[in-house]
This record gives sequence, structure tokens and C-alpha cells, in this order.
Amino acid sequence: MVRGTATAKSARRKARKLKGKIAAKRKKEFLYRGLTLEKLQSLSMEEVTDLLPARARRSINRGMLQKNRRFFHHLERGDEVIRTQSREIVVLPSMVGRKISVHDGRSFVELNIIPEMIGHHIGEFALTRKEVKHTGVGVGATRSSKFMPLK
Repeated sequence: MVRGTATAKSARRKARKLKGKIAAKRKKEFLYRGLTLEKLQSLSMEEVTDLLPARARRSINRGMLQKNRRFFHHLERGDEVIRTQSREIVVLPSMVGRKISVHDGRSFVELNIIPEMIGHHIGEFALTRKEVKHTGVGVGATRSSKFMPLK
């Protein structure tokens, strides 16, 4: 029973209110297939590829192209921001926390690699098409709008 209240009913109501308040949300620990980020980063490349989805696993097992090898060389060297046009590179745990600029066909889009991106291709995060924004009907678009007076 909450102190300083007149009845048991009001005490229950007050307790329910306190319980219903949203507490500060605790940030969840990131897990990928049951493993923490630190554990993922300590695994070897073969062990990491076994955890990845089929499409990403097959593209890594096929072997890397020369441009992808150069990308990983820059990654190991510790460059500030790595620019690439190679959109098919799979995000690995060793890339988390880095900045990568990916070409979207027109310009480079800068990405901060976060743990939730592991297993995806970096091209998925640099969209190549703009979002369509429609406006109102134009003059002559419908039969009734033909006869609207123009100002």
C-alpha cells in the first residue's frame, strides 16, 4: 500500500499509475545470430561467412574482385572515408563504425556502418532512384480542366 493515501482503492490506482509510466528505455545489446558484436569481430573470415545469409555467403566464397580487394586494403589501412563504386560489397563485422561513401549513379552517399547492416550489400543503403513526389493535376490533364480560365 502506498503511504499517505486515504483508501486502499486510491492506493491501488496510484500504484497502477506509477507502474504504467514509461521508464527510460534501456538500449538493447546488438546480437547477430546470437553473437555480440565483439564476438563477431573476433571470429575468422570463414566463421563469419558461415553466419551470413546465402546470397552474401556465396558472393564471398566466389572470391573478391580486384576492386573489392583494394577496398578492403583501404579499410585495413584505416583511411578516414573510403569512396567506392562497388555496390556489391557485403558488410562484415570488421567494417562496423567506419564511414564509407557509396556511388548511387550520380553522386557519392556517405554511410556510417552500424551493426544492423551486417550481412547486407552496401548498395542497399545508397538508393539509386529518387522518391516520387506527385503534385496536383495539370491543365489539360482531364476534360474538365481544359476549360479552366488561366490567370
